[in-house]
Amino acid sequence: MSVDVAATLAEQAARFRMLADYLPAWIALYEARTQTCLFANRGYAEAFGLTEQSIVGLSFAQIIGAEAAALIQPAVDRVIAERVAVSYERELPEADGTPRWIEVNLIPQLGADGEAVASCVLINDITKHRLAEREARESQVRLDKFMRATVEGILFHKDGITTDVNPPCCELVGYTLREMVGRHVMSFIAPDEVPKVMEVMRLGRELRYETAVLHKDGTRIPVEFIVRTLEQGGEKLRMTIVRDIRDRLDSEARIQHLAHHDALTGLLNRAAFMDRMASLLKRAERRSEMLALLFIDLDNFKRVNDSLGHLEGDKVLTTVSERLVGALRGSDLVGRFGGDEFVVLLTDLNSRADVIVVLEALLSVVEVPVKADGRALSVTPSIGVALFPDDGQHADELIQHADTAMYRAKARGRATYQFFEPSLAETAYADLVLEAELAQALTRNEFELFFQPQVDIATGQLSGAEALLRWRHPRRGLLAPDAFIFVAERHRLMLALGEWVLREAAATARRWREQGLTPGPAPVRIAVNLSRMQFNLDGFADTVARVLGDAGARGQWLELELTERMLIDDIQHAPTTLAQLRALGLTVSVDDFGTGYTSLAHLTELPLDKLKIDQSFVSRLPDDVGAQAITRAIVQMAVGLGLTVTAEGVRTAAQWQLLAGWGCQQIQGELVGLPMPAAEFDAWVRAR
Repeated sequence: MSVDVAATLAEQAARFRMLADYLPAWIALYEARTQTCLFANRGYAEAFGLTEQSIVGLSFAQIIGAEAAALIQPAVDRVIAERVAVSYERELPEADGTPRWIEVNLIPQLGADGEAVASCVLINDITKHRLAEREARESQVRLDKFMRATVEGILFHKDGITTDVNPPCCELVGYTLREMVGRHVMSFIAPDEVPKVMEVMRLGRELRYETAVLHKDGTRIPVEFIVRTLEQGGEKLRMTIVRDIRDRLDSEARIQHLAHHDALTGLLNRAAFMDRMASLLKRAERRSEMLALLFIDLDNFKRVNDSLGHLEGDKVLTTVSERLVGALRGSDLVGRFGGDEFVVLLTDLNSRADVIVVLEALLSVVEVPVKADGRALSVTPSIGVALFPDDGQHADELIQHADTAMYRAKARGRATYQFFEPSLAETAYADLVLEAELAQALTRNEFELFFQPQVDIATGQLSGAEALLRWRHPRRGLLAPDAFIFVAERHRLMLALGEWVLREAAATARRWREQGLTPGPAPVRIAVNLSRMQFNLDGFADTVARVLGDAGARGQWLELELTERMLIDDIQHAPTTLAQLRALGLTVSVDDFGTGYTSLAHLTELPLDKLKIDQSFVSRLPDDVGAQAITRAIVQMAVGLGLTVTAEGVRTAAQWQLLAGWGCQQIQGELVGLPMPAAEFDAWVRAR
């Protein structure tokens, strides 16, 4: 070989080695018979901790290890024997345990005779590809798990054709996976929503919006779509999260309903009623129509809550609201303003007679007994009426006037109705002024007690006195209760006023005994008239006990007078309260007996001490035969029941003698003495 040829070959060999070293693959050449290394590039040698020079002459097993050589020997044998290329993959972790994969290609090198004289090893690092594939598989697994685990529907489609759907989505629309895959997504959309969904698809927008799908049975289901675009397997897909929003829409509708309706009865609340009423008033004004506003308050509803509890009270309110709605037309407005107050706006009226027909119907349906706690309760309404446009042209004005008329209906005896009249407005204003003056009178000590004596009918000796409230008004002079009690009861001033009377009577009873004004073993009691509001007050007996303690008085020195109607209105609660009062030593009497509704059964059930015969019967004695029969029967009945009997309004000796003959024990009236201020009463007692 010439020098030039040798130089050329050396240059080519150097160039080949440089090229082999810089290739990203590992390259080696092994002799076929001995399987020793003839050549290796830098990457191959360094992979096994060797150099290009030190690796040459080493056997295959010495380089890769005996165990690894044994595993791949079959592939090497096949290359040599069959003279074919063989490829395989092998995991070759790094020293630190980092995963690594290689792709090995064994290529035979043939001699002139066609036999394999060597085998070329070409190795490529495919770790990135395998990691990418594993990540893709794991991502797909995660997606599959998510699609099955989430409660929301998920649908994939390509160009509108469904490619995959998760079980919740299938369940939502009622189709199986096989029925959905391959169908166009528009086939699941409600027809009226198709244009909107098509536009979103056309623009390829990624957004969240509300639409509707159709269940397999044709049911329309409101949903929310969350649409995204993604690539999978080199293909662009659209993913839609399908969220069932029926519960949310129902909740929103419920919230919207509660914003305009009473939660208990479902009737319009105050704000919604006033809003709709304003619209109807404008329409009625344009058409010159007549409207009627009814303000309805249930009589004595508080005793239902006090005796049976608020749960049963709510049942009563619900029943009453249903009856109101049932008795009215669909064009009429019905609302609840709170508590036991209801309002009704009647439309399409021709005259006041039309209103009266509705009023009579409402009275009849509402006062039908209501079932509560297994018992039948009679609930009656008091109704005030204001007419548009005669009684007002604005909603607030009409409500105020109907409310005023309602209170007048209550004053007339309840379970009735009252149309507004201009004089009622004047009375309402006067009541408002009087209410303010009453509050001031309590702080200015303008009230005082007068006392009317009661005497033993047989001996004429003082046996008691009735305390009668008077108001020394700074401008109007001395006022009897008839001039102000109604306003006090209506505005709950009666509670403070009633407690003042109790305290004053207890203090007076103590003073009488300290001054020796009422000597003798028999107690001379001061009788105090109770109001309905006082008696119905929770813990009233505790209030009386506190008053007695503060005044240093004994219960035996006081007598409490209640009307028949007060007892009957609170017949469930009354026996317990009466028993508590008697336990304190107080005497309990029924005032104005004969004018109310007390039955004989009630007299035997209630813990009472005394009956007071109303003066309307006594005043007709002795000439009126009917009055004689009733009065004598009351006296004999009371004596038979062991009750003391007092006759009010005795004016003549003949009345005294007649009552004494029938067995009446006490009398009071003009014949004995008129109501007197405390100082005058003291002088009257000392003079006797």
